[in-house]
Amino acid sequence: MSNFFQSHPVLTHPFRPFFLLTGVYGVVTLIAWISFLFGGISLPLGWSPAHWHSHEMLLGLVPAAIAGFLLTAICNWTGATPLRGKGLFLLITIWFAGRVIMWTASWWPAGIVATIDMLFLPVTAVYITRVLLQHGNKRNLPIAGILMLLSIANLMMHIGFMTSNAQWLQLGELMALGLITIMMIVIGGRIIPLFTINWLRNQSSQVDAVKSFSALDRAAIIATLLLIPVDIFTGNFFTSVSWLTGVVALIAGVLNALRLIGWSGWRSARQPLLWILHLGYGWIAFALLLKSAAAFNLVAPTAWQHALGVGAMGTLILGVMTRVALGHTGRPLRLPKFAVVIYVAITMAALARVLTALQLLDYHIGLLLAAIGWSLAFGIFVLIYWPILTRPRADGRPG
Repeated sequence: MSNFFQSHPVLTHPFRPFFLLTGVYGVVTLIAWISFLFGGISLPLGWSPAHWHSHEMLLGLVPAAIAGFLLTAICNWTGATPLRGKGLFLLITIWFAGRVIMWTASWWPAGIVATIDMLFLPVTAVYITRVLLQHGNKRNLPIAGILMLLSIANLMMHIGFMTSNAQWLQLGELMALGLITIMMIVIGGRIIPLFTINWLRNQSSQVDAVKSFSALDRAAIIATLLLIPVDIFTGNFFTSVSWLTGVVALIAGVLNALRLIGWSGWRSARQPLLWILHLGYGWIAFALLLKSAAAFNLVAPTAWQHALGVGAMGTLILGVMTRVALGHTGRPLRLPKFAVVIYVAITMAALARVLTALQLLDYHIGLLLAAIGWSLAFGIFVLIYWPILTRPRADGRPG
């Protein structure tokens, strides 16, 4: 068993197991949710199914993808040895235990459910903080801080469950959506223009076409960050000024759209590994604009939530995983055969779900199309990338 921990490729780098778990869990949770909606199949959840679905997407699925990326990225940021072997297996076990307890929540005391489910995010945050401090990399400490704040969002949802208070559940959900959005625009703002410049340089194209402006970057991050306290206070204390959410969301949406335009994503149309990242970021800007419209009662509030969840999160998770898995296993940055279907499927899912929320598509047809697209995207990722993530690096190097 000791040799297994030390030598198996899956346990040599965090992105390997966590990307596979993200792919598998993306399919499993969606099938469970659709089975409940359309098949009447019940699970021992103990939660309202809608809030359970939201929780497992935002605080079950997404953290696995975040962990796979961040635990890999900190090695690049600091030169640290990646978490591997028994330590990595223990972290996987903590995440898996959280998923099991959430699927069987009605069998256990609510305090036990909350304790086990809440372990993963703070443990991951503490580990990342320790590595960053050991290597003098304080610049990236806010990333670990976001993970700790996500733990608070998780706590809010558990308080809502234990007290049967829907307001706490909604507050935790909104906070999680906001924090994950911040994570996406911070990380996206680093990697998308950089990857685009590198690709254009390799194509002997104009790298100066990709433009980033530090003032715009800061303004976009601050405006998006402000939405979190604005959501809390206007939603719970000052309902008569909900227009403030609309104004801040509009500013954040426009600023993020301008940021994206500056990166000249259309120049990467021949490289799926790049345009999918630009598309994912575009969903963020669109979701923020929909959030503004919802605050002024122009569209249903579920429209921006699904544009953000299915569109931005689903697209960026798959876009990052498909790229990182190739680069960090010593393979060329060339999308495997048929893998572009992953991107087509997640885009279909996002469009169908948002159009359904906007009442432009029949509810049952829209949900079915979204479910098929999402399941295909994550399922095909697992099928194509399983051999890539479970075998040694193609170039013979460790990791």
